[in-house]
Amino acid sequence: MYSKPRSVTQPAHARMARKLERRDVANRILLALPAASWQRLKAHLQPIELPHGKVIYVAGAPMVYLYFINRGLVSLVKRMEDGRSVEIGAIGTEGLAGLRSLYGIERAIWDSIVKIDGDAFRVDQQWLQGELTRNKALRELLQRSHFLSLSQLAQTAACNRLHPLRQRFCSWLLIAHDNARSDNFTVTHEFLGMMLGVQRVRVSIMAKNLRKDGIIRYSRAQMTIVNRSALVRSACECYRAIHTQVDQLLGLSE
Repeated sequence: MYSKPRSVTQPAHARMARKLERRDVANRILLALPAASWQRLKAHLQPIELPHGKVIYVAGAPMVYLYFINRGLVSLVKRMEDGRSVEIGAIGTEGLAGLRSLYGIERAIWDSIVKIDGDAFRVDQQWLQGELTRNKALRELLQRSHFLSLSQLAQTAACNRLHPLRQRFCSWLLIAHDNARSDNFTVTHEFLGMMLGVQRVRVSIMAKNLRKDGIIRYSRAQMTIVNRSALVRSACECYRAIHTQVDQLLGLSE
């Protein structure tokens, strides 16, 4: 998730037409695997597209497949009894959607919905569960990833409670920018409001202010990051804290 965007890789359907190679990969877990572990895993990875709005998991449903996110952003959404919903976290290129199913939680706790277009490598949950007993490097990386996901949830909870809206908005845009791996991506007012826990009118005001400051362009759900350096300066400490933690826990293998 938290790295300077690189050029977008080929679409998943194009990669399916040829043998999967390490150069196709942006997911930090897969990149951190030693060569031998990667060779064991890659034959079981299925490249798939993640279009905006695709529901990966519904709360209460079994998690049959897991997804190494290669590009894009999957939002973790908690729905309340009155129909309202809020984003409680997100999974990008640092993570594996459905990770908790490997630790005994077989059904989804919340909805997981694609909010930034991208692609992923899908793997059968039962196969991966068995592979953990044989593949020590993968097992250790997924344990680190599990710790990282819990830390991110805690950071998000603290951020939502303590930091001003502008700082939170800028931090989230940096996360989206990193995972879209492009300066341009689609994001709706509705989702921004859900993600920030505010009404659409406040999203509109914030986007207008950032546009006025020359940091973004935003029209008809199309977001363009114009000045990333200014965005970093305007973001809260949470973006930098999680960025550092991802690098520490998921450093690339030699």
